Amino acid sequence: MLKRFAAALSLALAAPAVAQDAPPPAPQTQLVVLETALGDITLAIETERAPITAANFLRYVDQHRFDGTVFYRAMRLDWGEQPNGLVQAGTQNDPKRILPPIAHEPTTQTGLSHKAGAISMARFAPGTATGDFSIMVSHQPALDADPNGATDDARAGFAVFGHVVSGMDVVRQIFQQPTDADKGEGWLKGQMLVQPVTITRAHRVPPAG
Repeated sequence: MLKRFAAALSLALAAPAVAQDAPPPAPQTQLVVLETALGDITLAIETERAPITAANFLRYVDQHRFDGTVFYRAMRLDWGEQPNGLVQAGTQNDPKRILPPIAHEPTTQTGLSHKAGAISMARFAPGTATGDFSIMVSHQPALDADPNGATDDARAGFAVFGHVVSGMDVVRQIFQQPTDADKGEGWLKGQMLVQPVTITRAHRVPPAG
């Protein structure tokens, strides 16, 4: 009996291991650094999950169109866990900087969402985004696409295309800068920074190795 058990054990040990399902590979991203007057913000740009929006942002980076632009807005929400809101930066429709608008990539298509640290395109109507973007200081699920939304705008949501991997302390510093109660038009009034924070340089991070 012992010999039979030992032989069976030997065969079991010699048998090839059953292959386990390997985890899916992580989606491809491109690191970008925004060097600002308050410090660096490093972003992972979702080139695989949000290819149209990511390619647009990287064109602005590669053509140095963000160099010298500013963070100009802090939207502060006085409800929920604080700090609550977002900061906004970019070309501000400067005709010398902006490129043609891009097709809208809703979060229902990309699988991304407006979590704290997410970077998302600013826009008017869907399909008008150019060179302005927002970084979430806190979760903003209301900005995600909602198929059951009451308006076309709510159903489209905004296009997330990456997230902060380091430098959220800098994002929060920008968010805390003083705003001008009289500056800005419409719903932007009171959200514009008294002293915008300059992006001195935006550039890709070369691949490791």
